[in-house]
Amino acid sequence: MQLLPRYLVKNRTTIIANMAGFITEYRPVYSRQLQVYKGIDNVLEFRVLNADQKPIDISSYTPKFQAFDENKNLIIEHDGSLVTLDDSAASRGLFTVTVTDNDLLNVKQQYLSYSIHLVDADGAPTITYSSSHFENNGVMYVSSSAYPGPRDTYSLSTFIEDTGLALVNDSVWYSESLTAEPGINGNEALHTAVVYTAGYTGDVVVQATLENQVTGSTNWADIETLTFDGTETEPTPVNFNGVYSFLRFKSTANPETINKILVRN
Repeated sequence: MQLLPRYLVKNRTTIIANMAGFITEYRPVYSRQLQVYKGIDNVLEFRVLNADQKPIDISSYTPKFQAFDENKNLIIEHDGSLVTLDDSAASRGLFTVTVTDNDLLNVKQQYLSYSIHLVDADGAPTITYSSSHFENNGVMYVSSSAYPGPRDTYSLSTFIEDTGLALVNDSVWYSESLTAEPGINGNEALHTAVVYTAGYTGDVVVQATLENQVTGSTNWADIETLTFDGTETEPTPVNFNGVYSFLRFKSTANPETINKILVRN
């Protein structure tokens, strides 16, 4: 029998608010990297100390948490929630910040920097430091290892005209082919596509093949057909099931007004 312990602990970090205007130490008091995970809400707990390493009463302040990508673009911003316990001394200087699943939905696995400041009732900010060297930014790592989440969406926007199969002096257009991810899908594989149009009139046909590679002689089967009359103002979705090797889209009219097609397998 394998015994594997797991730990349920608070993700607590210490920060310094130099309210008195001087500092008594010149060594880092914390340099720990935060770890947050995609696919789940992450509750981060912070304790604010003064230069003497004593917790500060921050009940009259609103903590502000901000996270930035490598280009210093603000991508996450939340107000902290003060922690209130029965023992006021135990909760002094404590607040939590929840980095939600939605915050990290479009954030790739990477390192982010974050900062925290306190805002009083008059809106005046007080900066906090990540160490006693007056460093403001901390480091936060966004990991997708625990909950990988949905796969990336394919985007198709290029169609090639094929006049060889024209029946009544009309042409058809085919998009590039893309993998249907047969290796990761079971027998009930669900595929979703969304067609973005701007006045397009005609049909968009979803086609699939079971062949292992796409060549000029590949046999394609029609799976679903969407009909547009040119009045659509919203993207048009389509869902279909099946384990296929490759997918593509056929347009029965000039696709210049089809902006793009997004596909997720």
